[in-house]
Amino acid sequence: MENLNSCIREKANQMQIQDCRSIIYGGKDSFLQLSALLSLAGNEVRLKILYLLDREKELCPCDLSDILGMTVPAISQHLRKMKDGHLIEFRKEGQTIFYFLKSDSLSLLTPFFSIINQENLIPQT
Repeated sequence: MENLNSCIREKANQMQIQDCRSIIYGGKDSFLQLSALLSLAGNEVRLKILYLLDREKELCPCDLSDILGMTVPAISQHLRKMKDGHLIEFRKEGQTIFYFLKSDSLSLLTPFFSIINQENLIPQT
C-alpha cells in the first residue's frame, strides 16, 4: 500500500521536509495561541475594541458603547469572548469595570495596529 503522507516527487528534499515538520510540531503551542488570537481578533468589532484598548490603555464597556455606537450588552458579549480567550483582563473601580489588553496579546497585535496607524497617519504613542 502506498504511503499517502509522503511526497512522490523524485527529487523531494527530505531534509527540508523533516526540518519543516520539526518546526511545525515543535511550535505547536505557539501556533495554537496565535490561531486563537487571530480567530477572536478576526471579528471586525473585536478588532476595533482591541485597537481601542491598545490606544487608550483601558476602557469601560460604556466608553466602548459610545465610541462604537453599539449597545452595552453587545459590547459586553464581545469583551466576554476576549476575556475567555485570554486576550484581555479587567480591573474594577467601584461599580465600573475597566478592560485592558494582556501584555502577551499586545505583543502579537502590535504589528497589525501599526498598519492601521500608518493607514490613518496616527502617531504611535
